[in-house]
Amino acid sequence: MAENALEIAISTSDNEKLIELLEDKTLPIEEVQTIYNAFKADKLIVGQVAMNLSLRTSVYERDKEYSPIMVALLIDIASNPVDMGARWAVAKNPHTPLEVLRHLSSDSINLVRALVAANPSTPSDVLEKFFSDEKIVRDGLSGNPNTPVKLLKILCDDNDKMVRMRLAENCAAPKEIISSLLSDNDPDVVKAAQANLGERG
Repeated sequence: MAENALEIAISTSDNEKLIELLEDKTLPIEEVQTIYNAFKADKLIVGQVAMNLSLRTSVYERDKEYSPIMVALLIDIASNPVDMGARWAVAKNPHTPLEVLRHLSSDSINLVRALVAANPSTPSDVLEKFFSDEKIVRDGLSGNPNTPVKLLKILCDDNDKMVRMRLAENCAAPKEIISSLLSDNDPDVVKAAQANLGERG
């Protein structure tokens, strides 16, 4: 029945129905690809496909939704000129291939670069480059498990509470860095550091 509804929506270019289908993160990835391939010149549909991929990917269960189709879609959306805004969904997706993340690390939109900086799949050499970027981009580094230790040490003294907070919650950060945040002047940062060290036993 769903397949029939999809065929009808595609053949009649029923954008409303297609967007409704894409709002469901349990829609089979093959159907998401079918819609994208048929409407990759439609900004609204491309944006909704990007949103669908974003919804179905959990940062905590990174392998759950991995598939070659997901990766193919991410690669295509990253270079689709129809909807530049859709690149943010690609930048934050942990399944985005390294070469695409490298490409997006030079994106003209700072939010896209910021999401690449926060992406746990971004390699440390790319993250290092972000340290001299705008504040919104730099902020993503403190919570990233791949951020080089030398940068985390500098971020310990950042005057932005949220940067120190994300660093305090970073489970990949060395114990001595988290311990140094126990004497932070913000009680929320101290609490986050205590919780992080407590989980390590």
